[in-house]
Amino acid sequence: MLYNENKFALSNPVALMLDKDKNDFTRDDLIRLFQENQLERITFHYTGIDGKIKELKIPIANKKQAETILSEGERVDGSSLFKGIVDTGKSDLYVVPVYKTAFLNPFEDGSLDFICRFIDADGNLASFTPDSILQRAHKLLFDKTGFELYALGELEFYIIYDTIYKTYPLPKQRGYHASSPFVKNQDILNEMIRYITQLCGNVKYAHNEVGCIEKLESHLEEIKGKSAEQVEIEFLPTNIEETAEYLVLSKWIIRNVAYKHNSIATFVPKLENGHAGNGMHIHMQLMKDGKNIMTNKKGNLSEEAKMLIGGLCQFAPSLTAFGNTCSASYLRLVPHQEAPTKVCWSESNRSAMIRVPLGWTKANNLAMIINPQQKTKLKQDTSRQTVELRTPDGSALIHLLLSGIVLAVDSGLTNSKESLETAKICHVSVNIHDSDYGQNLSELPTSCAESSEKLLQHRSLYERDHIFSSTIISYITNLLQNENDRNLNKRLMALPDDEKLKESRRIMHRDIHKH
Repeated sequence: MLYNENKFALSNPVALMLDKDKNDFTRDDLIRLFQENQLERITFHYTGIDGKIKELKIPIANKKQAETILSEGERVDGSSLFKGIVDTGKSDLYVVPVYKTAFLNPFEDGSLDFICRFIDADGNLASFTPDSILQRAHKLLFDKTGFELYALGELEFYIIYDTIYKTYPLPKQRGYHASSPFVKNQDILNEMIRYITQLCGNVKYAHNEVGCIEKLESHLEEIKGKSAEQVEIEFLPTNIEETAEYLVLSKWIIRNVAYKHNSIATFVPKLENGHAGNGMHIHMQLMKDGKNIMTNKKGNLSEEAKMLIGGLCQFAPSLTAFGNTCSASYLRLVPHQEAPTKVCWSESNRSAMIRVPLGWTKANNLAMIINPQQKTKLKQDTSRQTVELRTPDGSALIHLLLSGIVLAVDSGLTNSKESLETAKICHVSVNIHDSDYGQNLSELPTSCAESSEKLLQHRSLYERDHIFSSTIISYITNLLQNENDRNLNKRLMALPDDEKLKESRRIMHRDIHKH
C-alpha cells in the first residue's frame, strides 16, 4: 500500500483512492475510479489567452465513451479561446487530459476533473498557447544549461464581504498576520487552502495580509458599502510548468469558495487608495539533479544565483508587459507601498524589486535552540533558498509571465559575464525610497503604455529560438496599449482631490473580475 499507509487529512483524494502516485495514473485507473464511485461526468479545464481557466463538461454514459474521452480528448474552438491569436478559418484544437492532474471537483458532486493540454490538427502541442510557450522556454533552459527552474507564487487577494459584526474592528493597514476575532473570514480561507492542498499538494501557508477596508466606496453596486480583508496564500516550489497550472487552478478555487459563501475574491492590483495592493510575487530556485544550487558551501548566494538575478534585472522592464497588465497595476507600483519602482535587488529588503529572503542557510534546526529535549536533527536533502521577484501582481498572464522569467534566467546563465556585472550594479543595501541611492537606478514602467514600448524594444529577447511568436508579442502590446494610460499617475495628480479619488477608483474597480 503506497498512499493509505501514510494518509493525511489533506492528501490528494484521487491518489488515496487509487493508492498510486499521481505520476503513475493510467486510463484504466481513472475509469475504475469513475465506475466505483458512480461519477457522472468528466470535466476538462484549460487556460485561455485571458489567463483564466475554462471548462468543458462531458457526461459519461458507458465505458466506451470514457475510454474515448480519456484517450482522445475533445474538440474546442481555438478562435474563441485565443481571440486575436487564432484565425477562425483554422480554429479547431484538441484538449487532451493530463492524467496526473485528475481531481474530484470540490464544487460539483459527480465530476472527475482534469487539466488539459492543447493539441493541433497534426498531433503536436499547439505552438501559440501559453502552456506550450512555457514548456518550450523551460526545455530551452534545460537543453542549454542543464538546469531546471522551480518556482512558487504568492497569491494576494481581497475577500469582499457584507459586514455583519461591528465588534473587534481591525485598524487600517494593520491586518498582517491578524487573527480572529479581529479578522472575519478565517473559515473561508481555511476552506480555500483545504481544497488547494488536496488538489495541488503544495500550499506552504496562508495568512491575513496588511490590507483591511472597513467600507468600500465604489460605482459598482456589487462591492459598494462592503468590507474587505486582504489574505495571502503562498505555495511550495515546484517545476515551473506545474507552478503555472497550480496558480491558475488555485485562483479558480479561491473565487468559487468565496462565491459559495456569498463573498467576492478579487486579485485586482489595487482596490483602494491608501490600502495595500495585491501582488503576485514569484520565488525561484535553480535546480540540478534534484538539488537546489542557489547557495554555495558557505551558505552565500552562488554565482549561478547571481547570474539569475542579473538576467531578471535585464529583462525586468519588459517583464511587466506580462506581469502587470492593467492600469491599476501602476497605481500599486508607487514608492512607499512595499511595491518596487526601480530595477534593483537586495537581501531581505522589501523596497527592492528582487529580494533574497531568509532561506535557513546559515542557521537551521532552529527548534532545537528552544526545545533542548529534541536531540535528533532533521536532515534536509537540499537548500531552501529562493530569490523573489516582487513586481508581478494579480493581473499577470501567468503562463506568459513565467515563460518570460525562464528566458531571463536562461539569458543570465548563458551570458554570465554581463549578468554578473548587472547584478553587481543593481545591488542595494538601503531602503531606496528613503535615500538618494535610488536616483541612480533604472526605473520600472509607470503605465501599460510604457510596458508595451519596453516589450517592443526587447521583443527579440522573447522571440529568439521561436519561444514567443511575433503574433503573441503583438497581441500583448495591443492589449496594453488599449488601456490608454500614458502618464496615468501624472494625470491623476493634476485632478482636484475629489475627482482624483473618484477616477482612481473607477480605474481600479473596472478590473475587479478581469484577471
